[in-house]
Amino acid sequence: MHAYPSIETKESSLNSPLTDPHIQIKDLNVYIDGRHILKNINLALPNNSVTSIIGPSGCGKTTLLKTLNRLVDDTKGVEITGSVLVNGEDIYGKNAEVTHIRKKMGLLSQKPYPLPMSIYDNVAYGPRIHGTKNKKELDKIVETQLRNVALWDEVKDRLGHSASGLSIGQQQRLCLARGLAVEPEIILGDESTSALDPLSTAKIEELLIELKQDYTIVLVTHILRQARRVSDYIIFVYGGEILEFGPTEQVLLNPQHEITKQYVKGFIS
Repeated sequence: MHAYPSIETKESSLNSPLTDPHIQIKDLNVYIDGRHILKNINLALPNNSVTSIIGPSGCGKTTLLKTLNRLVDDTKGVEITGSVLVNGEDIYGKNAEVTHIRKKMGLLSQKPYPLPMSIYDNVAYGPRIHGTKNKKELDKIVETQLRNVALWDEVKDRLGHSASGLSIGQQQRLCLARGLAVEPEIILGDESTSALDPLSTAKIEELLIELKQDYTIVLVTHILRQARRVSDYIIFVYGGEILEFGPTEQVLLNPQHEITKQYVKGFIS
């Protein structure tokens, strides 16, 4: 864990990029076993764009991502204050329904976790749970989403085979297809290419750039080159606080905060 120096945040570096955000975070604080992990987070994230969360190890990147689909709820000893609004709905409100919230969010983890079933059934799993039983409808969903992740041509002749037989890069694209099959609004990625080879990484990055036409995408990445390649916006987290938030080129090439400058130069890791 890093010993973080005191932080003086420049207000101008935290200006939200729009006034009608898809995701809005207000006064969010997260405590785990009494430790203050995320501190007074205020953000407005735009629709149809890729936003990358960057920062040194242990700074709170993944915790911030997990607040968006309430997976942080599963952490022992967690306490949360503040609000996270998706299309104006507070997902931490008293009447919020977690299953409904998570249906809106597709999640790509660091390592792909295909279900222990066929390629076809992996993609059809979510729609079936949510009530789609018609075989023709399921066939259409499976083909559409496998095409969306550029996997259809590679697997169309073995849809009944176990997903465990796919390469790790193919498994990650299958997991993306599985997430898209339930028609989410938002795609979340937690260092989702860290276990992949360069070719598979490039395919996932290309897919994310294409998919932002229809989705809001929020990624955690420790690779600055990747953040620059795929992102429209960058959030820089340090010591549980947001130091900078803005367009990718601005944050990476002309950072306003001295700590951000040190991080993008590689002096802080």
